[in-house]
Amino acid sequence: MSVPTVLVTGGIGSGKSLLCSMLSQRGIPVYDCDGSVRRLYDSCPGLLEGVEELVGEPLRLEGGGLDRRKLSALIFSSDSLREAVEDLVYPVLKADILHWNSLQGEELPFVVLESAIMTEKPIFDSLYDACVLVDAPENLRIQRAALRDGSSGDAIRERMAAQHISPEKADAVILNDGTPEQLRARMESLFFDKNSYICKLIKERI
Repeated sequence: MSVPTVLVTGGIGSGKSLLCSMLSQRGIPVYDCDGSVRRLYDSCPGLLEGVEELVGEPLRLEGGGLDRRKLSALIFSSDSLREAVEDLVYPVLKADILHWNSLQGEELPFVVLESAIMTEKPIFDSLYDACVLVDAPENLRIQRAALRDGSSGDAIRERMAAQHISPEKADAVILNDGTPEQLRARMESLFFDKNSYICKLIKERI
């Protein structure tokens, strides 16, 4: 990787996207893995067709884009199908991340990858130098997700159960159990203080 890279991960309702937004406001480039996969389905020749061939049925909306809800329903009901789709999509995503990283300025202190699943997928292990887990109490995460998505508590718990995030794989944990201002202060301490843990860790690994 040409620029030191920090993975920011966390489960549904943890606030990882909020943290990444704050980092972006501080001038740190952020690569949103979920958003990039949606873009790649539209822009990478043959990717959507290949996924349709794997699942054995069309996955297009009226406008021609991917029906994400239909695909999610199919792959979450079958581990083997989910793994087959991942084997097709993840190498394309990895190549896109490497290209994106190569375009970042060398003067940057670091760049960020935002992903809920990357620590559990060995194909991505070489893409980051440090990992920060954003966490919050389960009840608070459910409340946030319900307000954001309008989903029921049971539906959110099912999605949480499907996410396998291992805290022991994180180099640091940032707790998001308060206000956005409190999260911002914790971000500043972890990432930008003169002797910040993450900056020291990155320097030790590069």
